[in-house]
Amino acid sequence: MSSNELIINSIRGGCRIALLKDRRLVEFHQDDGGHSFNVGDIYLGSVKKVVEGLNAAFIDLGYEKDAFLHYLDLGPQVQSLNKFTKLTLTRKHHSTRLIGFKTESDINKSGKISQVLTKGQKILVQIVKEPISTKGPRLSCELSLAGRYLVMVPFSNTVNVSKKIADVNERKRLQRLISSIKPEGFGVIIRTVAQGKDVKELDTDLRTLVEKWDQGMKALAKARPKEKIIGEVMRTNSILRDVLNESFDNILVDSRELYQEVKSFVKSIAPDKEKIIKHYTGRSKIFEATGVEKQLKTSFGQSVSMINGGYLIIDHTEALHVIDVNSGNKSNKEDNQEDTALMINISAADEVARQLRLRDMGGIIVVDFIDMRKIENKKKLHAKMKEAMKDDRSKHAILPLSKFGLMEITRQRVRPEMNITTREICPSCNGTGKISASIQIADQIENAMTYIFESRNERKFTIAVHPYLYTYFTAGIFSRRVKWFLKYFRWVTLVEDSSKALTEYEILNTKGEPIPVLNT
Repeated sequence: MSSNELIINSIRGGCRIALLKDRRLVEFHQDDGGHSFNVGDIYLGSVKKVVEGLNAAFIDLGYEKDAFLHYLDLGPQVQSLNKFTKLTLTRKHHSTRLIGFKTESDINKSGKISQVLTKGQKILVQIVKEPISTKGPRLSCELSLAGRYLVMVPFSNTVNVSKKIADVNERKRLQRLISSIKPEGFGVIIRTVAQGKDVKELDTDLRTLVEKWDQGMKALAKARPKEKIIGEVMRTNSILRDVLNESFDNILVDSRELYQEVKSFVKSIAPDKEKIIKHYTGRSKIFEATGVEKQLKTSFGQSVSMINGGYLIIDHTEALHVIDVNSGNKSNKEDNQEDTALMINISAADEVARQLRLRDMGGIIVVDFIDMRKIENKKKLHAKMKEAMKDDRSKHAILPLSKFGLMEITRQRVRPEMNITTREICPSCNGTGKISASIQIADQIENAMTYIFESRNERKFTIAVHPYLYTYFTAGIFSRRVKWFLKYFRWVTLVEDSSKALTEYEILNTKGEPIPVLNT
């Protein structure tokens, strides 16, 4: 049985989130703490421009680029939403609920945006795609609030069940159950994880969503354009809400404050999982101790190695992404070239699926697999690719191999693509190719340490260094660190940090804050 772990590293102004499956990095997210223009956020926008040629409108949310709203994203009940928004803003509708609210007729599917929106109009919108590159956010007026088991949709009365719940009796049970407890004027979509859950858990989830709606509508009554009305939960919690399942066995957090926040959130959505949350207190950085830092450095380059000796070359263009599968210098242990190609392609399918999730690559992806002649092998590869991407939460479609051995994949992307620079510029030479003698670094560290002991009178501190330097300072019974202790009668804590270059180091006080020193 596979295991899932979530490793959360608190950084200044936000956090880094790594999702591991069987100790391998499969998703990486960076939350800058700004919480602005995230998928799921609901804003009160103002119509900046109506463009009939595009059958769309540009909405001002306060972002540097106007957000885009197409007619097809208005939703059939947009007139009801506009009416409710206007009544709430003018204080003519005093309840946050939709009890007794008279809905308007659905709009025509083939209508024009100018029939619905006018310049300067205030409108309630939800972000469905975050700002990417030169484009502003993509919007929808079909509002929805996502919970652990349910998604609540205002101005609707239907109850829909996830297609992934195949059991007919279970579908009927859930539909009957939710229909009896849902509030008037709201529709509900029942998520896959609701399967087998009792009425208490589902009712709690629904109440939480109703409370969230109530708070948002109270905020709307006194809101001004460009203000956020309902905010999506922080990135960590949204990932937990969507992926937390029975196979999750470890959540590791290195910040006490973030640990308490995550624990509180998990307790509210899945109390039985509260015990798997642990506060990491080790000396090494959390990404260092769990191997995430190393995987980050080796997984985001243009060339990505595979276990069997093959490798991928990943190139990005304006229109699409291209992935080339290569066999490398692998020795041919299979009976023939066809079997070798199949084996490498099958392995590449797993790595391609991982890379798509890891980098959050979207749009059109073309994968150039190693040529195979047998039709049954091509079918095996197509089936393998589907299997490898079944855990990907983004909408995607995978076409069979073309006669040229190319596989086309489309994948929806709602956030900017994750990219990490894996080529490092030497911190000493800044790319010039000339550095001061690297042998001096040990002396620099010892001089800095002497300065701290004698001039700053710090009782305890930690020095983060490259693994080579760590070994240099700690090797042997009478290591250099032991000699420091005999000289100053104070123990210096050293930690390995492979994210640092050989000539880099950092000295931290007991609060984890950097201690400024002069390099001498």
